[in-house]
Amino acid sequence: MPLPMDHHTNRAIITVLGSDRPGIVAAVAGVLAEQNVNILDISQTILQEIFTMTMLVDLGQAQAEFAVLQAQLDELSRTLGVQITMQREEVFKYMYRL
Repeated sequence: MPLPMDHHTNRAIITVLGSDRPGIVAAVAGVLAEQNVNILDISQTILQEIFTMTMLVDLGQAQAEFAVLQAQLDELSRTLGVQITMQREEVFKYMYRL
């Protein structure tokens, strides 16, 4: 019998960085909504016209695999002219542990 998955294994961190312009949040959220990815937490700020956003998302009900969603965000990154990265939560925590 399979063991239940830890809810943290289905989560990812998405970061967005670039010049501020209208529509960035809507475009990223739109891609996530199309794939049934739930935004659990979001933080954004603008530092002297530089847009930064960090999202914690739940991939548990996603309609696309991680790599497919990552490719869609890469394409959106090129379209918007911003940097978008997505990492699994456990990788992010391991990389940035204190």
